[in-house]
Amino acid sequence: MPHSVKAVVALAKGQPVSIETIEVPDPGPGEVLIDVKACGVCHTDLHYREGAINDEFPFLLGHEAAGFVEEVGEGVTNVAPGDFVILNWRAVCGQCRSCQRGRPWLCFNTTTATQKMTLNGQELSPALGIGAFAEKTLVAAGQATKVNPAARPEVAGLIGCGIMAGLGAAMNTGQVSRGDSVAVFGCGGVGDAAIAGAHLAGAHTIIAVDLDDRKLEIAKEFGATHTINSSNQDPVEAIRALTGGHGVDVAIEAVGLPVTFEQAFYARDLAGTVVLVGVPNPEMKIELPLIEVFGRGGTLKSSWYGDCLPSRDFPMLIDLYLQGRLDLDRFVSETIALEDVEEAFHAMERGEVLRSVVVMDK
Repeated sequence: MPHSVKAVVALAKGQPVSIETIEVPDPGPGEVLIDVKACGVCHTDLHYREGAINDEFPFLLGHEAAGFVEEVGEGVTNVAPGDFVILNWRAVCGQCRSCQRGRPWLCFNTTTATQKMTLNGQELSPALGIGAFAEKTLVAAGQATKVNPAARPEVAGLIGCGIMAGLGAAMNTGQVSRGDSVAVFGCGGVGDAAIAGAHLAGAHTIIAVDLDDRKLEIAKEFGATHTINSSNQDPVEAIRALTGGHGVDVAIEAVGLPVTFEQAFYARDLAGTVVLVGVPNPEMKIELPLIEVFGRGGTLKSSWYGDCLPSRDFPMLIDLYLQGRLDLDRFVSETIALEDVEEAFHAMERGEVLRSVVVMDK
């Protein structure tokens, strides 16, 4: 029997979100019904509301979530009712050519639930295949990763997107290692997670770059050893001055703009690595002298979801949090109710928060 639950829905492009009663079906084969406990407000949800992802309205927003498994469908073996899980939007298939090559974090055929959640009989498009600004949601079994229930849902859920993207950009894609120098361009939630990841990996010098002094002060709390406000100084020259004139070993772009990508490109040392984790819009282009790409050596990479493997990385990060080695609590700026999501979007646009987190029992 379908479940009638409250949820945040974007009905039309650019319009404020609304609270609606939606229908969530019982799980079918390979599906899992989740009792959502908390969900972070991510910039991607705002992109959906603005029609910047696609025009498949209405959208059921929310994807950075944690909760408990309520029911499982036929054939589900990785989780069971009562398990505490983090939701992910990259459920690997295990069968595609990338998975078969032993690179499941690059899976080309990730899965989502087959059945659709609906509003007044109309099918909803769940954000990133999850749709977790809802009291319950339906996902593919592989989208639910079991973790230690000792972690608070409001911090655990953040691993499901922004924190994993940033940490993974440093630790997985950038392969930051002991003694490295790192620069992170953009100190929002993803950028600060990249700083935290570089710190965990043992980087010696971690340089935070942003236009906002408030954000730069927060970046220090996550492990930045130096800060640069690029509104009043050239970040490339400043980074070189902090690294003996050479540039950094790894430059992470967490903004998604051509100008900051170019700064990251020139701020790295010879044979250094540039990692793009900021999300550009489809119209953006980058132009670099090909001789510079050749002559400087190194690698230019993009980081898709931090090149993570949820079954491997999510439990590890929760363990680090419970050991006191990864301060996830610091990412939570405020906890809010479902009804407050629209205002949380505006607070995010104003740069006032790292993460607003919807808590279902507020």
